[in-house]
Amino acid sequence: MSTVVSYLPTAGNPNASEAEIQRIFDSQRDTAIRLRTSTAQERIAKIRKLHDVVMAHREAFHEAAYKDFKKPPAEVDLAEVLPVISEAKHAMRALKKWMKPQGVMPTSLTIGLKSWIQYEPRGRCLIVSPWNYNVNLSLGPLVSCIAAGNTAIIKPSEMTPHLSALMAKIIKETFPENEIAMIEGDVSTSTALLALPFDHIFFTGSPAVGKVVMAAAAKHLTSVTLELGGKSPTIIDASADIELAARTIMWGKYTNNGQTCIAPDHIFVHASVKDAFVEACRKVLKDCYGESADQQMASPYLARVVNERHTKRINALLTDARDRGARVLCGGEAREDECFIQPTLIDNIPADAKIQSEEIFGPLLPIVEYSDLDTVIEAINAQPKPLALYIWSKTESNIEKALKRTSAGGTCINHCVVQYAHGNLPFGGVNNSGIGSAHGIHGFRAFSHERAVVRTRFMTAKLLFPPYTDFKKKVMNIMLKTQ
Repeated sequence: MSTVVSYLPTAGNPNASEAEIQRIFDSQRDTAIRLRTSTAQERIAKIRKLHDVVMAHREAFHEAAYKDFKKPPAEVDLAEVLPVISEAKHAMRALKKWMKPQGVMPTSLTIGLKSWIQYEPRGRCLIVSPWNYNVNLSLGPLVSCIAAGNTAIIKPSEMTPHLSALMAKIIKETFPENEIAMIEGDVSTSTALLALPFDHIFFTGSPAVGKVVMAAAAKHLTSVTLELGGKSPTIIDASADIELAARTIMWGKYTNNGQTCIAPDHIFVHASVKDAFVEACRKVLKDCYGESADQQMASPYLARVVNERHTKRINALLTDARDRGARVLCGGEAREDECFIQPTLIDNIPADAKIQSEEIFGPLLPIVEYSDLDTVIEAINAQPKPLALYIWSKTESNIEKALKRTSAGGTCINHCVVQYAHGNLPFGGVNNSGIGSAHGIHGFRAFSHERAVVRTRFMTAKLLFPPYTDFKKKVMNIMLKTQ
């Protein structure tokens, strides 16, 4: 197997020129028109090629992810390769059904018309993916894009260069660039791509950058799917299974070292079970990664923070909270030059600490004690709507209250993060945490235009054509009264 180093872009020339970007974009115009008539078999064949090439490069993905930020191979399989493979297999099984026109029953105003919804490709699509799950969030949306019959240009994150270069090599060797192309580069490359009149943009990243993408799309009235993030809260009430909650939340939080958009951002835990929960979390962290900072740095199961800049940002949140009186319950050591911060639990955080308002996206987990669920709901509703909300409880009334009185992109009850893995559910945010949905048929629809079609069987509308006689006015009056 070739080393991943050989996949790196040429040093000193990481960005495609604007002319090259324009050339590739222009080359996909005629292809996009041709693909409007592509069959399910043709699309499935392309998805099969993507599936096979991802599986063939599984070990190369392991190596590249480790080079980028010491991501454990098991996490690459679980959170990068498996979601793409699952998405591809789901689409291949179901695509013929998804593509079928959907018949629509007539209303009382449209008697005599046959109506249906016809799914047509949007056209030339742009997929912009983040660094934290660069493979999953580049190639997963690509499956949906292909399934819907579109062309695609993919812009992966430059912050994980080994993974991006490997994917670019795979895409170039597997697909003609007038159908699917991957363009590497930094912010200037993204800016050049966003200036083009794509038919749809699928962006995954932060709410701040999502606003930039949406503003750029608005100039061309381009439709968007925005998979964003936010501060996803977790509620643990007095009736929760504390041991199971601790083990599951530590897994959901510290997979990828907290660099997951749907990871629990902060925990609201009932005062009566807080001490037991914290102790259970300490034990899980020790069992999984070791107890000391040296043991955790040496653990093969804990990824690093992606780079030194993000390590400094996360450490600054921890330092600010400490300076304002927060208490470190475990962890707390940072080694910025090693891109390492211990898995850290903190409490007693004052309201004006930066960690209370900024998305953490790292290995810090604030724990907030509560006694009244209503105050927790008020605190959640005071923040922008999160991408995820997690509830740990055996009390149905508490579960129902939390579900009905809050809003979130998705929710798990007595679990966390697995809503992403459910291919039949829509995955997406709401307002600040996202626009639109992905996965399965929801991803297919995101990359499709739902075209309304009506066909006359017998003409009734002529009863309403001018001139408007007394008889026709009586017909209108009857229609108004009977709707």
